[in-house]
Amino acid sequence: MNSPEVKAFIHRHSNLFWYTPEDKKEDINPEFLVETILNYGDMDAVRELIQIMGIERLTEIFSGLQGRKKMNLYPEIYHFYSILIQRYAHSNI
Repeated sequence: MNSPEVKAFIHRHSNLFWYTPEDKKEDINPEFLVETILNYGDMDAVRELIQIMGIERLTEIFSGLQGRKKMNLYPEIYHFYSILIQRYAHSNI
């Protein structure tokens, strides 16, 4: 279950989830949320997501994406955010 802040964030950026039925958008999982915002959102959306989730939680989710059988991040996007997160979250991705 997503927090009210996450639900409001999803609602503000609902155009990025155009293929998700309206009644399912508020219940998307954190991995899907992070993948979608990193792939299709602008930097303001990414900053807002970091403010809502926290850099530690976003880093944890992002790190878990690498080992998934199906990772939906574009390689260029993954590379960019790997560098960004390593620099600002001081984590080993």
